[in-house]
Amino acid sequence: GLKSSQIKALERIYRRRLGKDELIGRELARYMASLSRDIGRQIGVLIDRAGRVVSVILGDEREIVIPILADYPLGRRALRGIRCIHTHLKDEPLSKDDLTDLALLRLDAMVAIGVNEDATPSTIYTAHLRPLAPPETNGDTEGELYEVLAPEPMSTLEKNAIDFKEFITALEGELGRITTTSTDDKRERAILVSVALKSSSEQARSLKELEALAVTSDIVVLTSLSQRPKKLNPKYLMGTGKIKELVIEALQRRATLIVFNQELSPTQLRELGNITELKVIDRTQLILDIFAKRALSKDGRVQVELAQLKYLLPKLSGKGTTMSRLMGGIGGRGPGETKLEIDRRRVTERISRLEKELKHISKGRTERRRRRAESGVPIISIVGYTNAGKSTLLNALTQSTTLAEDKLFATLDTATRRLRFPRERDAVITDTVGFIKNLPKDLMKAFSATLEEMQDADLLIHLVDVSDPDFEDHLETVDKILKEIGLSDIECLLVFNKADRLEGELAENLATRHHALSVSATERATLKALLKILGDKLWPNEDEEEWSS
Repeated sequence: GLKSSQIKALERIYRRRLGKDELIGRELARYMASLSRDIGRQIGVLIDRAGRVVSVILGDEREIVIPILADYPLGRRALRGIRCIHTHLKDEPLSKDDLTDLALLRLDAMVAIGVNEDATPSTIYTAHLRPLAPPETNGDTEGELYEVLAPEPMSTLEKNAIDFKEFITALEGELGRITTTSTDDKRERAILVSVALKSSSEQARSLKELEALAVTSDIVVLTSLSQRPKKLNPKYLMGTGKIKELVIEALQRRATLIVFNQELSPTQLRELGNITELKVIDRTQLILDIFAKRALSKDGRVQVELAQLKYLLPKLSGKGTTMSRLMGGIGGRGPGETKLEIDRRRVTERISRLEKELKHISKGRTERRRRRAESGVPIISIVGYTNAGKSTLLNALTQSTTLAEDKLFATLDTATRRLRFPRERDAVITDTVGFIKNLPKDLMKAFSATLEEMQDADLLIHLVDVSDPDFEDHLETVDKILKEIGLSDIECLLVFNKADRLEGELAENLATRHHALSVSATERATLKALLKILGDKLWPNEDEEEWSS
């Protein structure tokens, strides 16, 4: 709806240039005010530190929309290196959206030119970011990210003008000094985010588990945010208002990572990364990272890499394949494969090789299981939610030294030990990878060969951490997974572990209610009853025996 003369007038703004020490020039302000009043819409410009106009923006009568600043990435800089100057037709101060854009985009400054009815500039409104001390210094982290300067009449602009180059150099130096974290601490600093339609209590429990996963992965958890929208945003998962709150929180707390509790689509990962300009991962990626760090055996490493590549493959993105068809003939010759297609082909080939290697490893495992079955030695498998104490129980029963830590997924590789009973009776007992709610499907598929170990078990010990407030939810999760992998028909003994952490007879009462046995894997005396029950189930026709070994 613009006249050609107005379009040409807008284009002429690109010819203007400010001095490196000028925040805003008088002539530029007058030209923008006059043109903005003539068009009846806000006009904005983005100016770099060399004084060049890099973008001219035409908005409506209320606002402008700043374009994507792909040519001015933040990287390790505290500020982006460009400032925004725009008109306000009603001579109003900087709006909340103006200040939010200043903080989100890390602009050098946000300036509004108030426009009089006679199309002359009236008042200059200016704001810039302000340094906030990091939380660990107990400094000021509660204030606003920005500082709004007192409005200044256009008539006194040049008289009170500051040296912008000197000012912005000092400000960026201060911001950089405060933003830089300790060089001794190389860990990621993360904000945890949950966006779900579930109840607030369930969401809180899920966030607590996500925090435990983050700590296991050696991530510093700064804070967490949650939202329960009426429906999920297909592009960002969360609402745009909550995204602004998230980015400002990340800036204030000097975060380097955002971890979402929900699995993100490739589009959501890309868009959230673009708008926050931080590393964004989801719960699945976090779990895969933990598995990658803790897998020690050859088959464990192969299984984890396979799961990682299957997770990565659909998330590979590029500029499309429009011009990449491998065709011959006139009009069909193209440049060949794009970088994206090459990456996808390589990932697919690697997945194929890993699957073949996994089948080869599985054959060896099957042969070992066959020999074990021929020996007639009964097999016991310990299953349960992650961090229920499975490795600790295995060590206590067999006097072994399998790694046991108070962390999620402390051990991933299957551990097999010999368990001795009275009267020279022996059994094989195995400790398997722990389960977790919403375990990634690719991870379940990759570990299917390992989980096959449990199919030959004569008895399952379902170990539950009874001291966990959510133990009933964990119990249901494991039962559901056992059913999904076809192990629900094997006899299962329910054992409540960590009873010593509960007061009085609470553990016994809970065990009675759920028809379980109450033990503490760290107290050998409590394991006598467990050994007795195991012996009775494995050799039901034996005479009464003292199970005290």
